[in-house]
Amino acid sequence: MSCSLFEFCKIQELKTVRDFLFQSQTPEPVEEKNQTDNELTWDTSDWEAAWDSNENKEESASATTGEEETSGQSEPWLQDCVVSLSPCADLLVVARQQRAVFLSAKWRTDGSGREEMTLAVSWSGTLSAEERECVSSIIAIPLASQKRSSTGRPDWTCVVVGFTSGYVRFYTENGVLLLAQLLHVDPVLKLKCRTYEIPRHPGVTEQHEELSILYPFALVTIDGFSLFQSLRACRNQVARAAAAGSDVVPPPPLVYKKWGVQEMDSIVDHSSVGITTLCVFDQMKNASILGGFNASVKGSPPAMSQFVTVGAGPFTGFYYAVEGNSQPLLSHVALAVASKLTSAIFSAASGWLGWNKNKNKNEEEAAQKQKPKVEPATPLGIRFGLPDSRRHGESICLSPCNTLAGVTDDFGRVTLLDLARGIAIRMWKGYRDAQLGWLQVQEERGDREFSPSASLPRRHALFLIIFAPRRGILEVWAMQRGPRVGAFTVGKQCRLLYAGYRLMGVNSVTSQGWQLHTQQVCLLDPTTGALKTINIPFHLALSDKKNERAKDMHLLKRLTALLKVGDMEPETLESEAKSVLLEIKYPAIKKQALESLLSNKDTPVSCLTNITCALHDALKQQAADEVDPSLLQLCSAQQKLLQLYTDVQQLQAAENTEACSQNEDSLEGIEEELSRVGPTLQRYAQFTSKPSVSFAQDSPDTPLSPQAFLSQLECSEDGEVKVILRSEAEWNQLGSFMFWSCLCCKGPVHKVCDTLQEAGISPRQLLSLLLSVWLQREKEVLQKPMETVKNLHTLLVALSNMKGAVEDSWDPQSVSPWWQQVRSTCIQSHNAAAALLAALVAHRAAKASITSRADSKLQSEWETVSLELEQWVVCVRQLEDVLVLQTLQLVPLSQGTAGGAAVQCSIKTLLEGGTGGIADSVSKWVFRQSMAPERLKEILQRKEAEGADEKPEQNEGEEETEEKTSQEDADRTAELLVAVCQRFPHSLSPDLLFAHCCWEYVVQWNKDPEEAHHFSCAVEHLKLISSPHIQLGISTMMWSTFIVKRFSAASYLIEKVGKAPKDRLCRRDVGMGDKAMTSFLGCCVQLLQILMEADSATEEVPPPELSVEEVWGGAEGPASIAELALDQRGVHFPLVQHHCLLASLLHAAMSFRVKVKPLSLFDSKGKNAFFRDLTTIQLMPSGDMDPTLISQRKEFLFRVLTAWVQAIDEPSSSAPPLSSAGPKADWWPSLCLELGSLLQVNPDILRRHLVCELYNQGLDLRAEEVMLEVEDKDVLGSQLLVLTGQRLSYCLLHNQEQTQAAMELLARLPPTLCTWLKAMDPSELRCPLVSLTQTSRLVSRLIEMLPENHAQYTLALHLLEAVDVLSTD
Repeated sequence: MSCSLFEFCKIQELKTVRDFLFQSQTPEPVEEKNQTDNELTWDTSDWEAAWDSNENKEESASATTGEEETSGQSEPWLQDCVVSLSPCADLLVVARQQRAVFLSAKWRTDGSGREEMTLAVSWSGTLSAEERECVSSIIAIPLASQKRSSTGRPDWTCVVVGFTSGYVRFYTENGVLLLAQLLHVDPVLKLKCRTYEIPRHPGVTEQHEELSILYPFALVTIDGFSLFQSLRACRNQVARAAAAGSDVVPPPPLVYKKWGVQEMDSIVDHSSVGITTLCVFDQMKNASILGGFNASVKGSPPAMSQFVTVGAGPFTGFYYAVEGNSQPLLSHVALAVASKLTSAIFSAASGWLGWNKNKNKNEEEAAQKQKPKVEPATPLGIRFGLPDSRRHGESICLSPCNTLAGVTDDFGRVTLLDLARGIAIRMWKGYRDAQLGWLQVQEERGDREFSPSASLPRRHALFLIIFAPRRGILEVWAMQRGPRVGAFTVGKQCRLLYAGYRLMGVNSVTSQGWQLHTQQVCLLDPTTGALKTINIPFHLALSDKKNERAKDMHLLKRLTALLKVGDMEPETLESEAKSVLLEIKYPAIKKQALESLLSNKDTPVSCLTNITCALHDALKQQAADEVDPSLLQLCSAQQKLLQLYTDVQQLQAAENTEACSQNEDSLEGIEEELSRVGPTLQRYAQFTSKPSVSFAQDSPDTPLSPQAFLSQLECSEDGEVKVILRSEAEWNQLGSFMFWSCLCCKGPVHKVCDTLQEAGISPRQLLSLLLSVWLQREKEVLQKPMETVKNLHTLLVALSNMKGAVEDSWDPQSVSPWWQQVRSTCIQSHNAAAALLAALVAHRAAKASITSRADSKLQSEWETVSLELEQWVVCVRQLEDVLVLQTLQLVPLSQGTAGGAAVQCSIKTLLEGGTGGIADSVSKWVFRQSMAPERLKEILQRKEAEGADEKPEQNEGEEETEEKTSQEDADRTAELLVAVCQRFPHSLSPDLLFAHCCWEYVVQWNKDPEEAHHFSCAVEHLKLISSPHIQLGISTMMWSTFIVKRFSAASYLIEKVGKAPKDRLCRRDVGMGDKAMTSFLGCCVQLLQILMEADSATEEVPPPELSVEEVWGGAEGPASIAELALDQRGVHFPLVQHHCLLASLLHAAMSFRVKVKPLSLFDSKGKNAFFRDLTTIQLMPSGDMDPTLISQRKEFLFRVLTAWVQAIDEPSSSAPPLSSAGPKADWWPSLCLELGSLLQVNPDILRRHLVCELYNQGLDLRAEEVMLEVEDKDVLGSQLLVLTGQRLSYCLLHNQEQTQAAMELLARLPPTLCTWLKAMDPSELRCPLVSLTQTSRLVSRLIEMLPENHAQYTLALHLLEAVDVLSTD
């Protein structure tokens, strides 16, 4: 709680900065200067000894280098430089003579992995533009951003540089010149800036932003708003010019005011205080002094700008410039505009707008040599000063509140000025070459509690920072007459950097909610490159040596340090902490110290109890009016809680002398209940007992510390103890501390309950803690269920007998809030087994309680137990259902499945899931298990066959202990699923389950369309739905929600490409690869076919009636998928058939990679009907089609049939294709024939083409089968005659292994046949090597098909004769 000096930034490459700035200086003058300036080297023994010791440890070569660097770094080179740090600490500027280096903020990771800010060189170069001019002053001004998202934040930083030539230039943080202007011919002495500050009090004059420039006998002020706008415009123009590669247009000059300060011999520094307004008395006093007795006084005092200068003759001067007397100097602007307007039109336009880049170089050089005109200054006389002929001022530093200023002089004094009164109010001596800064500290929120004016705004404290480089000390002094509150020993070569301003461009609107943090005072150490800032607590402005609160803060700090010592003996810690607490006077600090002690984790509970008791006794001995009631209440409350912690801890450690089997009358029948649900509990425990990873501190067995106990309990003034609801882990840990030993029959139940009741804890909160422990430690409970159930029953009865648990006025015919709390906890719990056991116990306890009340009131039992116990019966039945369902969810996944976390079930989640919540959870389990639809159908059929009277779970306990094969595991899983379906006969009816499985698979497919198997599984589940109404609704919903968008994208893509697109295009437009898209289109065909079949069957079958189980009738939530399906509108059958036709065409095109534009196969009506809502009636194609379209359709079907024949590619027709899907499927020909009838293509043409293609491929047996269905035998015979001729031509003429018999046969053939065979082209045959037996069968078929009067009948006979001869030979 004292001043601190901490490092917040590090400067990199400091040696590079020094070498760049001093590179023209030789080492000899440096050595001479070091020998001459003894003042800078008179106390260097400490660091020289340190460097010497380090050099002895290094090698000679590295030691020499280190010595050179050390000597260079240790020289006071920074004192010869001009340094400025941005208030945001993101830019540091170091300049000397003509050179300057800009260092920008960067973040880096140090060796320990922490992020730290550094300043690295971002630009270095020469700033001067005139001959023999040097940098004399620099300031870095951050400019506020104008963006809405970052209003009031720094956008960029402008570097303002003053030169000895009188020029003032403005640069960006990258060294780009924005603006340069000669305001006066004398050297610039100082640049200072004033930015907007939010007024802290009403009536304080709002100060405007301003840049002030001091010359030896002139003072120039530039309005901050106009400067801000000009700099932004210049920066934007430079950026545009750099982007376009054009020249930068010279900006117009700045608007400024120039005052000629008079009646001072010399001026070295100044401060612009801002606008001030005198009170009426001061106005009359000044009028009397200046104007005499007859002076007139204005009605309102004028606003004046106050300037304070320091120098000599007088030592300090006060100047007042009345606002409105001097107009801004606009002659420069007028001159610039006039010179441009009087030039030629194009010259003026080119100069002003940036055209005509090829100017005459001589004119440019002449313009550069000609210096601009300098306006004369407006005389400003001194109002008064502080005369001291021997004293010369060196610097002045204005306070942030603009009321005080610190002045240094050549006598080594620091003088504090009151600017409002114009007097010196304090002086320090012994600070030669001092550097000053101010630090304004805002009051902490906690300090307002100690302040008598707590309702007023937070206060501010002002501190003066004095750095004495000769003594190497940094001091902090409280204002105005306060003591020194801090002192630090620092390096003598450091520089104190104080900006005195913040962001430029902020006003009263953009400063609303401004939380920007700026560094007020920084100390730069050139030896280490560290930038340090000072942290001063607010209370130091209020304290001195006699202040009791300062002493209390010191004691609090001492206690904090004492608690950090980990290995201290408890007795020592107790005595020390007790003495410190009793010595503290302020109640608020004493309360803070007590809270700090109670929150310390290393303090034992006995020590905390003794200290709290001692403090409580001390407070009791004081007078009642001297004791803080809140502190006394805290002591008594913490003492009570510590005693409770000790008592409970001792009871838990003591041996249990009570009998664990009490109230056995009310437990009658619990063993039967446990034996009934025992097999399911064993299976559930088997799945939940698998090891899992957890953190040790999160374990419920971790001992509860007294600090954690105190943090979770609070004691009210009336003595009631409340449990604070925090995190679930902390809640369970507190419950385990109180009740777990009792549940394990290790602690006295009634003594623990009595202790907790005497402490004043509400029975409701104790019940919540007990149930949370029971539910959270489910695994331990299931290890010994019978024993823990009895203990839970004892605890539950003991808690219900507490005062305030069950209200005496409770009518048993209504619902008890006490037992309703138990039910609500069990209903919300995801630990199904523990919740079921708790419900069974609570049911028995509630029944016993209600029975006793009924006996006492002489009421009949059936009237009193009906409502409460009926709810318990429903709750128990629901929990049994949830237990079986949760056991199914916990079945481990088989290898290679999709995976995913098991769904956590509870009564609440199932009820909130609506009527379809149960089926939805089972469908998600089916998906995670990757169960095949046929397998699910088989299991559901087994359930119907077995009936509800079978009990296959009786011997599960013995079988689970044995090692099981994968088939046995599958059977166990099937049995569990059957058990779940038996408990939910309505919610898990086959149709509902298949519908939800279908929907789950299509939802998962939509998340990853590459998984085409998911979509096909969804279609398979859809096929298994027996109700056409549900099937129709699910199909319609699937199509409109997931399918039609991708289906239309695939259609347009194939139409655009004209063939099956490549994988890249499919992924870009449809969102899946080409193989997945082929499967997708096939599933679309099946989906639309199911849709048509379901639409046709809905008229024959009435819609099903959906119902749920009686105990689950209170479900509230979204409608189930089946209910939504039944609410769907009917579809337009022709439109569905139209889409199915397109899907078949697309599937064929993708499967066989044939060229086609599918949408071009339809007319305009057909195209317009595509991708419309299936429930709407659209204008469909009718009548005869255009022959061109029919021809295109026929060609496409021909290609598909040809591609299918090539795909099956069976040289021997011994067996049909094995594949039932894909290009080799045997249903493609029938599909093409069906498509041909829908597309108005003659199916007989397709059959003839198929026969020819099969013979062409050498598949004669398949061709003979199809040939039987051909109607036009004559045309087919002519086509096959050509194919036969090609085969015979290949055997006789083109076969390289020709036999002699074949040559002789060729010679005996009729000339007509020989000529015809030579005209045949066997290259058209894809399989020319066919046995002569097959060719002979083909010719025989030809003769049977061709009539005798056919023109080619004779040719067929000749072919038969030739083939017979060849075959016999």
